[in-house]
Amino acid sequence: MVFLIKKMDDHKLKVFCTVAETKSFSKASEIIRLTQPAVSLQIQALEDTYGTRLFNRSGCIITLTSAGETLYKYAKEIISLYTEAEKQMGKLTGFVKGDITLGASSTIGNYVLPSAIFNFKKKFPTVKVNLLIGNSKTIGDCLNAGGVDVGFIEGEINKQKLIAEKLVSDEMVLIMPPDHPWAKRASVSIFELSKESFIFREEGSGTRQMIEKYLTKHGVHPQNIKIALIMGSTESIKSAVEKGLGVSIISKWAAKKETRYGTLKTATFKEDKFLRDFLMLRRRAKESSHTVESFLEFLRTFPFDKLLNS
Repeated sequence: MVFLIKKMDDHKLKVFCTVAETKSFSKASEIIRLTQPAVSLQIQALEDTYGTRLFNRSGCIITLTSAGETLYKYAKEIISLYTEAEKQMGKLTGFVKGDITLGASSTIGNYVLPSAIFNFKKKFPTVKVNLLIGNSKTIGDCLNAGGVDVGFIEGEINKQKLIAEKLVSDEMVLIMPPDHPWAKRASVSIFELSKESFIFREEGSGTRQMIEKYLTKHGVHPQNIKIALIMGSTESIKSAVEKGLGVSIISKWAAKKETRYGTLKTATFKEDKFLRDFLMLRRRAKESSHTVESFLEFLRTFPFDKLLNS
């Protein structure tokens, strides 16, 4: 069996392991970014190779057969060996190449990481970086299932199987249109928010979680806020605020361009600064490749603060 596995394309093994870990062909297809029929074909090819079924399929429930459990054990070992071999060769040669798949929540993915990725690519042009954008819950799920190498989130997440490391601090600010009565004020009390129409992010958003936690901490129940709109992205929130449909709270990173051009005004809160951390997440049991480790080291020394204030 080991001989046969070594002859297999390791991509098939990765697809197989993802299906085994998610217990779902549809979830695996989302994580690997293949169509569901393509995932099924990869699994079928493995089953044809070994002449046995690897999964029990009963309605929506998918479990490994005895043969599937045996293959899963060897597949994880082989993938780990591939990763370790690549890492050691990279250390010996100093050459960084290959693919990195990143998962990031919207604020980090849209406003923080692009400049860092651009500069990393200038230093290591042979590396291909794939960036998946989703809310914090989606990124956590993809990371746990092995669909991304590194996750970047704001907000809280179940870190039981994950290693969390601070990337950079972020300040949340109140945004309003230039003609709003608060536009000339440097700070606003949190208790004044109940008088205004407020624009929220969707459930599952790390930003929304942090706003609700901050409101509650200062004695303002989220149910007392007049929610005018619920939007699925920070960009749509900014557009709605610019049109005078309400006020909102977003990352200072996300408001950088609009405040520079004067289409939005920002204010801090009188009670205290609304701060949070952007986090890098990795799986505890997953070996990182030399390319991934090189990217993480690059991020640890990247001048994010200078970029924000430029």
